[in-house]
Amino acid sequence: MSLIPFDDRDGSIWFDGKLIPWRSAQVHVLTHGLHYASAVFEGVRVYGGQIFKGSEHNERLLNSGKILGFDVPYTVAQLDDACRQVVKASGLTDAYMRPIAWRGSEMMGVSAQQSKIHVSIAIWEWPSYFSPEARMKGIRLKTTPWRRPAPDTAPTKSKAAGLYMICTMSKHAAENEGYHDALMLDYRGLVAESTGANIFLVQDGAIHTPTPDCFLDGITRRTVIDLAKKRGFKVIERAIKPEEFATTQEVFLTGTAAEVTPVGEIDQYRFTPGAVTKALMEDYDALVNRKVKAAAE
Repeated sequence: MSLIPFDDRDGSIWFDGKLIPWRSAQVHVLTHGLHYASAVFEGVRVYGGQIFKGSEHNERLLNSGKILGFDVPYTVAQLDDACRQVVKASGLTDAYMRPIAWRGSEMMGVSAQQSKIHVSIAIWEWPSYFSPEARMKGIRLKTTPWRRPAPDTAPTKSKAAGLYMICTMSKHAAENEGYHDALMLDYRGLVAESTGANIFLVQDGAIHTPTPDCFLDGITRRTVIDLAKKRGFKVIERAIKPEEFATTQEVFLTGTAAEVTPVGEIDQYRFTPGAVTKALMEDYDALVNRKVKAAAE
């Protein structure tokens, strides 16, 4: 399969306050964010030309920056407007958008308090995180030895670039063995999430999900919890041990990229996408479609 490099595409990227040609959106090799992971980012979906929960994502971007010790130099309203500019300039209707903020190249070293904070927003087509076939059958996960760190060892409430290094390592290892993704445990050995999505278990009709005390409480996660409660499902947030998969009937993931994705296998455990998962998949699709319809009226 021929890949189109992300640095060699047509279009525009919003960069430090204005739209510029895609190929001109460049940074120096001595950028602090590259060397020391002083960067925070978001992933945002666009459905029917409408940005889904963009303000919530941009608010989290600002909060993530504060956790890492810097202020993103734009307000949520300014970033919302920038995102709309990017969507309009792209001409895309169903897409994935990536806002990111990072420390620049003014200082090179662990301490870089006077570095300029840069912000860019790009958009591209990305219809599904997993193939439609895998998504309907249920994706395959393998538990990775890398674990989500404790809150007193890493900025776990921030969507920080550095926290995703172990995700890339874990996902690559899983893919090399024929799996779609990896399951991550936390520092205590409890179920945490996949490499880029939150996880839910269905046990005897009730929905259980790990308490997000050392990983992100995803925006899609919260959205799906609300949808489940409207359906009348009981949702329980608690500590979950890996051995509980043996008494679990359904498993699904939620995330901006993953949306609602059924899981068919985790290590030696097998699951069948059932009524609860399918109902929430339908409800989520209906929700984003209602947003699009309401915006068009």
